[in-house]
Amino acid sequence: RRQRRPNVEPIVIDDATLITDALRGNTDAFGQLVCRYQDRLYNAMVHLIGSCDEAYDVVQDAFVQAFVKLPTFEGHAAFYTWLYRIAFNLAISNRRRKRPMLSVEHTREMTGEEPLEMASPDDAVQRDERVQQVQRGLAALSEEHRAILIMREMEGFSYETIAEMLDVPIGTVRSRLNRARMQLREQLKEVMQEDVK
Repeated sequence: RRQRRPNVEPIVIDDATLITDALRGNTDAFGQLVCRYQDRLYNAMVHLIGSCDEAYDVVQDAFVQAFVKLPTFEGHAAFYTWLYRIAFNLAISNRRRKRPMLSVEHTREMTGEEPLEMASPDDAVQRDERVQQVQRGLAALSEEHRAILIMREMEGFSYETIAEMLDVPIGTVRSRLNRARMQLREQLKEVMQEDVK
């Protein structure tokens, strides 16, 4: 007779505990925070910046800065929100220094995710085309509007959090978001018309 193995749930340590441990000198604790958030942060930065290589560099720099600045983390916001703000500021300052143009090739690199379920080749082609259209539409927006759309629609940050990150009133966040959505709609119309030609 076989003995049943008890279901062992993995122990999930919350961010606050990991931060406390990291501040006490436990580098593994900070390593767990890196593992927990690096993919999400990288994807957000790729959408924001439009370059996989630049996004990788920004994420690496953001984690280094977060490690150095960890003693200043007060816990008013979630750790990821604080980390995102560091990465966002790095991305913006890099962009100001370089000012490169976003290319369709870079935006294509951003859409490397596979669908969770098997799709027919036609479905996959249509999905890829839609994703590319959205990416081209996003790439055509101003940095300010692209950033606010990503923060709200892709990252799901609240208006209050976005206002705090950008250091602007909530009313400004709402109006920028509204303008960004309208601009994206216009860009998508143009992109789709070009694709039909």
